[in-house]
Amino acid sequence: MTAVLSGAEIRRLLAARPPLVESWVDLEQQLQPNGIDLTLREVALFQSAGAITVDNGQRQISDLAPLVFDGLGNIDLAAGIYLITYNEIVHLPENITALAAPRSSLLRCGATIGTAIWDAGYSGRSQSLLVVYNSQGIRLQRNARILQLIFLRLTGKTRGYRGRYQGENV
Repeated sequence: MTAVLSGAEIRRLLAARPPLVESWVDLEQQLQPNGIDLTLREVALFQSAGAITVDNGQRQISDLAPLVFDGLGNIDLAAGIYLITYNEIVHLPENITALAAPRSSLLRCGATIGTAIWDAGYSGRSQSLLVVYNSQGIRLQRNARILQLIFLRLTGKTRGYRGRYQGENV
């Protein structure tokens, strides 16, 4: 039966080899009753168009320009879209998938995060789309908790993710 993993089960899987999640900033703050918060590592601006095609061999991912945090670890972002990278490295076994949602404080500041599914068997340091809707912009601090990852146990083991992003950003 599919079930959302509890904080206690996540903590147990953090001790596995490989751990469910590694490179966290502050586990006691990040571990939640039914998920784990991911933290901000990098922010980048899109610099070119991308292309999504029927054949992945013709896919083109947009070029990026990394942005720089100030001396206090802050970054001020104008309304717009950005690609963000998390600190944490996720290692999903072949019987666990993950979904994510932005932390509610981010939403209350007029920004959100667009994510895809974390497929069972995926391992890597993920990226997501940050959309700042607030016309006044937003200030983010490096290592801030911005997204909660929820883990779901599958009804059975799968073949697992074998795509282009396996091992990304590690």
